[in-house]
Amino acid sequence: MTITYAEFLAAKAQHDGASGFEPVWLPEWLRPFQLVLVDWAVRMGRSALFADCGLGKTPMQLVWADNVHRRTGRPVLVVTPLAVSFQTEAEAAKFGLDAAVSRDGSVPAGITITNYERLERFDTHRFGGVVCDESSAIKAFDGQRRAIVTEFLRTHRYRLLCTATAAPNDYVELGTSSEALGYLGYMDMLTRFFTRSERTASTTRGYLGKAVEWRFKGHAEDPFWRWVASWARAIRRPSDLGFEDAGYTLPPLDHRVHVVAPEGDDATPEGALFRTPASGLQEERAELRRTLVPRCERVAELLADADRAVAWCHLNDESTTLSRLIPDAVEVTGSDSADAKEEALTAFTRGQVRTLVTKPSIAGWGLNWQHCHRTTFFPSHSYEQYYQAVRRFLRFGQQHPVQVDIVTTPGGSNALTNLQRKAAQADRMFDALVTHMRDAETVRRRTDYPTPVEVPAWAS
Repeated sequence: MTITYAEFLAAKAQHDGASGFEPVWLPEWLRPFQLVLVDWAVRMGRSALFADCGLGKTPMQLVWADNVHRRTGRPVLVVTPLAVSFQTEAEAAKFGLDAAVSRDGSVPAGITITNYERLERFDTHRFGGVVCDESSAIKAFDGQRRAIVTEFLRTHRYRLLCTATAAPNDYVELGTSSEALGYLGYMDMLTRFFTRSERTASTTRGYLGKAVEWRFKGHAEDPFWRWVASWARAIRRPSDLGFEDAGYTLPPLDHRVHVVAPEGDDATPEGALFRTPASGLQEERAELRRTLVPRCERVAELLADADRAVAWCHLNDESTTLSRLIPDAVEVTGSDSADAKEEALTAFTRGQVRTLVTKPSIAGWGLNWQHCHRTTFFPSHSYEQYYQAVRRFLRFGQQHPVQVDIVTTPGGSNALTNLQRKAAQADRMFDALVTHMRDAETVRRRTDYPTPVEVPAWAS
């Protein structure tokens, strides 16, 4: 088929500028802070809501989708991680919204819900808008899957990204969200606000190599956050928007660190008089391999008395060993089919499985597991994986203190230190975004809500 150059450019074009409309419907059952966010998102047309776990991203995105459906007369597709689609469908039913799950590309309702893994089965032209739930999961997909998601989003006039945090410790990853919404591209963002530097670092194989770092240009930090606040809203608690935090208090989080040292002949490297702590990724990974069985045995001991629990892991051998050592454990692996993964994750969500063994890359996004408050974790250098894994349980609405047993090795102290540093960086990032969000003109209330809303001074 032959096309003109103009047609080629049109096929690659993004929709230009803010493209929203005045909300058609804002239900009284939304909380006041949720009303402010949904009103802003509908008026924007293409935006992101970075709302922490348990703040009601699902009802907010459903109301946004219903507004787009009413405005366009066309269905809206809500795309979720595996097993989250049924949670979303149940939430919609609770509020009387027309929503249904589809696995085969059909469009059974005005709000149609599916998983990222099935997105290619749907015709993008049938929908008036699209919601990406837990959109931070997109960057964890392989290149082909990311390309499918990006292409599906590209020409939609109405788009919404929802996640607890788009990049909990990495500013530059916010460019991924901007690009998905059709605003500033990732590389354009880097060249506008950041400067590149290189440093010597250990590679994944333990060799020395060059690591690329991006840091803010001299006076670019404030303009950067003002730019992010032009298309995103971030909230960790209602008081970030000036509302009361009543009912939104997290339960205590109990971290317990258990160190498993190498034993036997492998404890001391050949030719050495004594064992030295692991240094660098290569030595850390070698230590993990030497301690795989005792680490898994320790996890099995820790979870023996748990009513419900999740044992997080990173390696296939860890997953296999944990599922063998923990009685009645259900293992969810990357090689399982999408249907098998969803069936197992849904069974755990419904309380039909006592212990789940899986990886954060598989089940670390979107699932509401407030019925469980026990978990174990093998630390890695990925703060986002740790954050998302723990926040499956540490959510608003959790009725028990959450106990996280971190099982590591002497060399694992490097990863723990790294996680603490990234946690502090994530707090600074959110503080900066919330500060500039409060100053943004578009956060002002510009409509009458069906229930009285106390608007903070900075938003009036």
